[in-house]
Amino acid sequence: MALINTIREKSGWAVGTVAVGMLLFIVGGDLVGGKNRLFNRNDQVVGEVAGQKVELADYNNALEQAKQAFAAQQQRQPDEQALGYLRDQAWNQTLYRLAFKPEWEKLGLAVSDDELVDMVQGDNINAGIKQAFTDKATGQFDKARLIEYLKNLDKLPPENQAAWHNFEANLPAERLANKYNALLKNSVYVTTAEAKRYDANQNTKETLKYLFVPYGSISDSAVKVTDAQLQAYLDKNKGKYKVEDGRSVEYIAIPVVASSKDSADVKATMADLTTQFVSAPVDSLFVGANSEQPYNKAFRSPADLPEQLRKQLPLTQGQIYGPYAEAGTYSLYKVTGVGTGKEPAARASHILIKADGTTPEAKAAAKAKAQDILNKIKGGADFAAMARQFGTDGTKDQGGDLGWFGKGRMVPEFEKAIFGATAPGLLPNVVETSFGYHIIKITAAPTKQTYQVAEVKKTIAPSDATREAAYAKAQELKGEATDLESFRKLVTKDKTLQKQEAKNLDRGARNVNNLQNARELVRWAFGFNPNGSETKVGDISEVYEMGDQYVIAALTDERAKGTATVASLRPELSALVRNEEKAKQIMAKLPKAGTLEEMASKYGPTAQVGTAEGVILGQGSIPNVGFEPLAVGKAYALKPGQKSAPIAGEQGVLVVEPVSVTPAPATADLKAVRQQLAQQRSQAQDGKIYEAIKAHANVKDNRTKFF
Repeated sequence: MALINTIREKSGWAVGTVAVGMLLFIVGGDLVGGKNRLFNRNDQVVGEVAGQKVELADYNNALEQAKQAFAAQQQRQPDEQALGYLRDQAWNQTLYRLAFKPEWEKLGLAVSDDELVDMVQGDNINAGIKQAFTDKATGQFDKARLIEYLKNLDKLPPENQAAWHNFEANLPAERLANKYNALLKNSVYVTTAEAKRYDANQNTKETLKYLFVPYGSISDSAVKVTDAQLQAYLDKNKGKYKVEDGRSVEYIAIPVVASSKDSADVKATMADLTTQFVSAPVDSLFVGANSEQPYNKAFRSPADLPEQLRKQLPLTQGQIYGPYAEAGTYSLYKVTGVGTGKEPAARASHILIKADGTTPEAKAAAKAKAQDILNKIKGGADFAAMARQFGTDGTKDQGGDLGWFGKGRMVPEFEKAIFGATAPGLLPNVVETSFGYHIIKITAAPTKQTYQVAEVKKTIAPSDATREAAYAKAQELKGEATDLESFRKLVTKDKTLQKQEAKNLDRGARNVNNLQNARELVRWAFGFNPNGSETKVGDISEVYEMGDQYVIAALTDERAKGTATVASLRPELSALVRNEEKAKQIMAKLPKAGTLEEMASKYGPTAQVGTAEGVILGQGSIPNVGFEPLAVGKAYALKPGQKSAPIAGEQGVLVVEPVSVTPAPATADLKAVRQQLAQQRSQAQDGKIYEAIKAHANVKDNRTKFF
């Protein structure tokens, strides 16, 4: 209570529901300690950070605080996707606190009461408070509203007061984290020599000649790669292939799709509703009782009506239109009112001819072409066919059709021509706009007619019987798949099935490819079976329901934390090792002496010789060759006229020979370069600090056992 008393003495401020929700969402809770049991199980540890166990009860407490904060902020309970985010947020907060706290203590970092007051009322107000008490209309922080909450803290419900005290307890951690990060980030320093070298690397330009033999000039089939070679390459480059633990699965999804009977049932229902709709005493109530879409009483122009109704224009008040089946939905319409709007709507088609440039000659040529097309249409040519042949915008594939549109949606010159017409037909003259020259055909004359339409919509959804049939099929497949081999044979027996693969799933993954909310499947893959047994490679899962599909899966591979295996990287490693072998073959064949042209001539037609200008060391690319940092570096190490030895590059083997170097111009403001480099390094620090501390803390995340 010390801090809240201090704050009140200095300002009379306190925080209420909105701010507490936001701040708890950002800061989280105290996640250390506690020993509870669940379902009489002894193992209640969700992880370990810096040697300290994180108990399930304490993690759940932090998660519950995050959920309450989310509900206060969003005015709704978190759905499954948001809940997954909140679980990660609670875990990351745990990791952050337990891993960083020892580092703060080593440095003797502390936070005074005055600093904490400053975070609430001073010059460095907490970002969460600012956001929670910012006026949405003006975007300004509302101190008066904050003061009102502070003064009435004692009158708020007990849970709100408790939430403030939890927030109060966590304020020091936030300030300590900021201090620690600032301390390390402020240690970033760029020397004058570094700035000069960076500037030179970015602005010095070199012209060089090169001989290039691409790896693609040798067929992949001509180079055999062994497992021993792949393993040797991996052992040599272990640092590039560090991985977290992962699991790979193959799965089959049985979609729950509405059957023809489901469609027929909805159609029959709509037929009954059509009869009832005719004599419905109150159309809005009828829609409310029978439609999946709420009643809309607005009067709409033809531009805003459903396409099926636009085909029936003009509409008649009191008449029923439909039902129409479209995109998995049946729609029934009743015109309940006819009126006159303020602005007209029209329908038109056009053929746009754009000029090839901005010169008067280019514009004159485009106008002449448009006039010629207009003359041909006047002479009997089909407008839509001419649009498909000569149109230059996205409407050409629709024969130039723009559909219905209201006034204010097109450029002024175009609208003036359209809405100045009184009847459908081809406009006699070409119309010029900022886009080019248009040949225009009015397909529906401008009208201010509006309509009030009551709509009844029903989706053609799978029935319970259809869903049960899909589940039964999934269970049948589960029964046939006793191991990985029989699982893979399922798609051979039934050609309607499709097997998909997800490689190296992360332990915290919530989705599997396009399968949403797939946590149970991921948990199973990481060894946590509903029946209590451990999942092993080759095991087949239970049937999981995920939205409108049932899924069964097989565990095909498991990857331990550390260095990736050859099996998991085979395609990538094979390409790299194969290129190494190709480089050896190319180098063995390349002549050792002579000019680049002579070497290429003796090698054969696949050897290319070229000259690249403006090659920059800091970019590492050679025009017409690609990204070749090693070759560029070698070139900059040579004097003009010197020739490098053959280089095994990214795209092939190269021999480079500098021609000339244009030094970087003298830097007018070296201080600005130093500041730029310092800023770049500083911006990268937050992530690097976090990852370094995380690695040092030897984090063990076992949440998959519970979530």
